[in-house]
Amino acid sequence: MNKQTMKNTPLIKKHEKLGAKIVPFAGYNMPLEYSGIIKEHMAVREAAGIFDASHMGEFWIKGEGAIKLLQKITTNDVSLLIDGQAQYTCMPNGKGGIIDDIIIYKYNDTKYFVVVNASNIQKDWDWMKSQNSFGAEMEDASERMSLLCVQGPKAKQVLQQLTSYNLDTVKSFHCVTTSVGNAKEVIVSATGYTGAGGFELFCYNEDAPALWDAIIKAGEPFGLLPAGLASRDTLRLEKGFCLYGNDIDDTTSPIEANLGWIVKFVPGKDFIDRNLLEEQMKNGVSKKLVGIELIERGIPRHGYPIVDANDNEIGHITSGTMSPILQKGIGMAYVSTEFSSVGSSVYVKVRNKNLEAKVVKMPFV
Repeated sequence: MNKQTMKNTPLIKKHEKLGAKIVPFAGYNMPLEYSGIIKEHMAVREAAGIFDASHMGEFWIKGEGAIKLLQKITTNDVSLLIDGQAQYTCMPNGKGGIIDDIIIYKYNDTKYFVVVNASNIQKDWDWMKSQNSFGAEMEDASERMSLLCVQGPKAKQVLQQLTSYNLDTVKSFHCVTTSVGNAKEVIVSATGYTGAGGFELFCYNEDAPALWDAIIKAGEPFGLLPAGLASRDTLRLEKGFCLYGNDIDDTTSPIEANLGWIVKFVPGKDFIDRNLLEEQMKNGVSKKLVGIELIERGIPRHGYPIVDANDNEIGHITSGTMSPILQKGIGMAYVSTEFSSVGSSVYVKVRNKNLEAKVVKMPFV
């Protein structure tokens, strides 16, 4: 796909005006960076940043069969949700792999809002549809909705100027629908992907440009900066959050990916791959997703091999960067289980040179 055949979010003109570097991502022209990765990263960690995540997918699952469908296709226990609460979960593919990692928001007993990864919208939709033997009403709202993420320790102060709703009452992994700026209906949730605190604002496309401008203006005194995909990636990596397509995919199980905490083997929840995942939980797996920190100078990149002291390949890097906070090369990697303990000594092959590294506990910061 070239730039012309890619989709644009409703905020593309805003990004161009701000001088963003635009790159193709998940079928969209997206801002990679504006003022520089490190500057944007530090703004989110220390003050606030705003991201355009309007490429993400949004589905409504409604009706009496909604919870039955969601319980079947996801690993976490949807029945635990109360109205206005969100849940991180994943959809197994029937072969032990992951179709996607998603967030489910409960509106009420017959209405759920599901946020999926941009690159998986069609795949997820087709899968859910194929599994819907419960008469659940499905609606793909992805093309009509925009998503603005305001992240960082000062995000609440910035947004509170634009809404009369007391944001102190929106707890982590909860959401409310209220007006923000001139946008009358905005889903405000607290489920951020940066680990720096903040909110996600789901709004109608037509409200997105004015809302973006209002947030930028309100954020100026607080040091808020527009932030792109590059800093979003370094921020989530410092917190050890998985990126679909890198750290998890159709070939990795949630048990291998250290996502056992979102797999609930509760009575009456007969979800896809339950038996297989239960077996993995009981008997163990041959590889595990771990955090890697380089001891020597260097940057571990996606796909770099990991070897032991005898140069035997024992895994590979799935995501890696130079941590702006730690000033060290960090990464996530699948390694053979015997090398997955914290403190294990491993080597990352960077251009045929073996750089010493160690397995560390995540999050990195």
